Amino acid sequence: MDKTKTEWDFYHYFQSAEYSQHFLKKCYEKKQITEAETKSYDNCYPFLYYLEQGELYYQQAAQCPLSLKPIMLFYGFIQLIKAVILTEDPFYPETTSVLAHGVTARKRKKQNYRFLNDEVKIQKNGLFSHFSHKLFNIKQLTGEKFTMHELLLQIPEMEESFQILFQKPTLIWFNHHQQLTVSEEVLQHFHMSKDLFKEYLNGLLGNTIEWINDDTLQVKEKKEVPPLRYHQKKEKLSLPYTRTTVGSYPEVLIHYAILYNLSMIARYETEWWMELLKNHSNEDYPLIYSFIEITTSKTPTFILNMLKSRI
Repeated sequence: MDKTKTEWDFYHYFQSAEYSQHFLKKCYEKKQITEAETKSYDNCYPFLYYLEQGELYYQQAAQCPLSLKPIMLFYGFIQLIKAVILTEDPFYPETTSVLAHGVTARKRKKQNYRFLNDEVKIQKNGLFSHFSHKLFNIKQLTGEKFTMHELLLQIPEMEESFQILFQKPTLIWFNHHQQLTVSEEVLQHFHMSKDLFKEYLNGLLGNTIEWINDDTLQVKEKKEVPPLRYHQKKEKLSLPYTRTTVGSYPEVLIHYAILYNLSMIARYETEWWMELLKNHSNEDYPLIYSFIEITTSKTPTFILNMLKSRI
């Protein structure tokens, strides 16, 4: 059975105003919001309409050519994000400042432009920052810049693309028991002694891990705990070799930033975009193609898991 189809089937449970109202009321009561009853009635239709509209965008993305997919996927994704924000923020959108995308892309040079080197910059206000704050309690993102290269390296399903195209290993893999053995190879990649590496992981992951012995650690739950990344098809955890600020962000935010940039390219850099799709001139094409395939199934799963955790 198509896993993505099964996930959309689960979304359909929320296409009942009565169920959505009870669901939102439960969310608000857990947050001790005094107007839980009233706000759950106010928000039940916006909530289910966001989800319905999001699914329609993803359905269109499945049928449209690659040139339009980033636009359809980005707008579908932000509809799903708005729905999950309503489970945390009953007053959304309280101000117009949260309605902007919250991310900007730099002006591009016409010559020698490469997608991997392109950047996005996080803005003070907008959906990205509001989502980050309400769902993950992440603040002070304003002004941070990330290249497409460092963002893509954080997506475990992209590892094969980087290995084939650049002969570049990007991840250390845990086994199916969520265990990682700290080998000499691992230490060499991180340029650390064993004690320093253990201190590094303990500082990042805290009580989400335990050391079975001097060389082996185990993650207590099979889920993403940044900087650990979860591969949906392999059902395995991984640790990126690259240590960057973005490694501390949930993967759902990384998809947002990349999709935003691709949607802007598809809309406003039409000449470069169409030439890339027609001529397949460099590695940008297979990397973008792979990302589109991955994000089409993975982004709805991120949001669905957030909703399921609140049921």
